[in-house]
Amino acid sequence: MSIFGNIVSAIFGHGPSATSPAGGSAAVPGTPAAKGTPTVAGPAATGKPMTREQVEEMIEKLADAQGEEYNWQESIVDLMKLLKLDSSLGARKQLAQELAYKGELNGSAEMNIWLHKQVMVKLAESGGVVPANLKHA
Repeated sequence: MSIFGNIVSAIFGHGPSATSPAGGSAAVPGTPAAKGTPTVAGPAATGKPMTREQVEEMIEKLADAQGEEYNWQESIVDLMKLLKLDSSLGARKQLAQELAYKGELNGSAEMNIWLHKQVMVKLAESGGVVPANLKHA
């Protein structure tokens, strides 16, 4: 599954539990694996566009359930760590390629800011369903 697909699964709690390259589970503990089932993060993925605020509310519920503080609202690295995904430069480079980033794939602040913005936009646009063009990117 794509990195973006792993992000969607971790937030919306559906699809098979994929393993990140670091060996950790991409699924958030306590979230159901069946598509269409409500999760601890909120309602099931519908595929209908959501507002960014709705997406942020779902992520906030996940963050509240954890003991650690993350700056997920601004940092792609912290968002990925919150979701228990590989946040290494290699994983972020792959995510940048999936989302068609045109700049240097060097882990710069510019790339990371762009990634965070695009992930939040794509999550809202997709309503929790991985677009076909990002499923196996």
